[in-house]
Amino acid sequence: MTNPACAKMASVPVRRRLLALVAITTMGTASCSAGAGNVPDGAGVGEGQRNVRIGLAAEPTSLDFTKNDGVAIPQVELGNIYETLVKQSQNGDLVPGLAKGWTVSKDRKTYVFTLWPGVKFSDGSAFTAADAVWSINQVKSDAWTISLKAGMDPVKKAEAVSPTRLKVTLKQPSNSWLYAMTTRIGAMFPEGAKDLATKPVGTGPFVFSHWKRGDSIVLRRNENYWGKQPYFKSVALLYFKDSISANNAMKSRTIDVLGTVQAPETMSEFPSDDFTIVEGTTNSEVVLSMNASTAPFNDKRVRLAARHAINKKSLIDTCWAGYGKQIGSMVPPTDPWYEDLTGVTPYDPAKAKRLLKQSGKADKPVRLRLPSLPYAASCGPVVKSALEQVGFTVKVDVLEFPAAWLTSVLTGSDYELSMIAHAEPRDMAAVFGNPDYYTHFQNPQMATLLKRADTGTPNQQIEAMKSAGRLIAQEGAADFLFVLPNLIVSDKDITGLPENSITEGFDLAALKRS
Repeated sequence: MTNPACAKMASVPVRRRLLALVAITTMGTASCSAGAGNVPDGAGVGEGQRNVRIGLAAEPTSLDFTKNDGVAIPQVELGNIYETLVKQSQNGDLVPGLAKGWTVSKDRKTYVFTLWPGVKFSDGSAFTAADAVWSINQVKSDAWTISLKAGMDPVKKAEAVSPTRLKVTLKQPSNSWLYAMTTRIGAMFPEGAKDLATKPVGTGPFVFSHWKRGDSIVLRRNENYWGKQPYFKSVALLYFKDSISANNAMKSRTIDVLGTVQAPETMSEFPSDDFTIVEGTTNSEVVLSMNASTAPFNDKRVRLAARHAINKKSLIDTCWAGYGKQIGSMVPPTDPWYEDLTGVTPYDPAKAKRLLKQSGKADKPVRLRLPSLPYAASCGPVVKSALEQVGFTVKVDVLEFPAAWLTSVLTGSDYELSMIAHAEPRDMAAVFGNPDYYTHFQNPQMATLLKRADTGTPNQQIEAMKSAGRLIAQEGAADFLFVLPNLIVSDKDITGLPENSITEGFDLAALKRS
């Protein structure tokens, strides 16, 4: 195995990553090891300036995001292979995508989209309103199985008025629906699309080339793209097993971009004279999940005790080098209904001890089931120690991510405590508005607030969502440790990197060399 100190390192084997639910593998020892392969062919080695290699940390389980949760898949595909009618700008505004414009009826229930003419899928077939109707109906059908498909529930009917005009009628006004159409549920597929897990076909600026599992995914520029051609002819996404290997690859220039720094304490390894540093924020709330369907966290007092037990500022400083922001509830600072709710359950170990004692469940051992991700590996021991200091008995076990964690925790609800970064945008309703979801939070007031937020005026939406955020904090639905920062390191000549990561996709078409 090549020594990471070697300045002439010819290749760095690589492996796993998921930006979300946000994912990242366990921090490793100093080593070059990250997988079993080499830098992929066509990834920029000896091919000039028109290729780029990006280091990431959690590999997708599939290329089919219609049946697989998590954000590693749309990170690769959304906006790159698949496009949406409407997309989100860097400041959160909704702007034209495959639709060059749209109108909304006075009752806010009918949307008419005008599609760009001449758009083609990468297989050469034309994109029309009929494809859009099929794509929307697929989300509403049993073909889609992921939890986020509920974002399409407001739709009553989708119709192709003409090849370039799409009419969508909602059951009732919905503030969330058009925004949800910028996410994966708004992806446009060719009518009758099959084999999504291995043969994605979209209208985007890139096409899928090949995937070396456990190592890398390569995309090629779509030479027949209907919009502005990307600068890079190929993009290689290299998946690293641990942050040390990823950092070494960046320092040795084996990669051109380190897409997400997973060891913030190592930022000093990248001096600004030699590298471009991007620092912003994300949608990724690092959540200490509590299973409200099982003891002891079916007791509100126990949930609140856990929240009061953890000093969030100290945790961020200790396990994430001071990067990240405290929030107090399931709303990141980039959302319009954000408010600082850290004061609802401030750090108060004495109160935590009283609440735990009052519950009569202090002797109930709990499992903190952590995914094998760097933030969980770094922050999990801090959380365990804080909980034990107020009287909890905590047993930690680490589950391989994504497969074991998704099966045991997300799907099977076989846990008392867990930790995961939820990276899907505006996902409060998905996580805490559905009692069947893995948190199993139930409160009738939550459903009322979410409905009011969705069907009311924009101002009513903001007020109702603020109330929902406060309810989550007051009820101790979970604890919110911090929002992950967006930390990117790249070669000095790379431009177009996003300051904030607030969408599901990594916009590869924006990247250039200066």
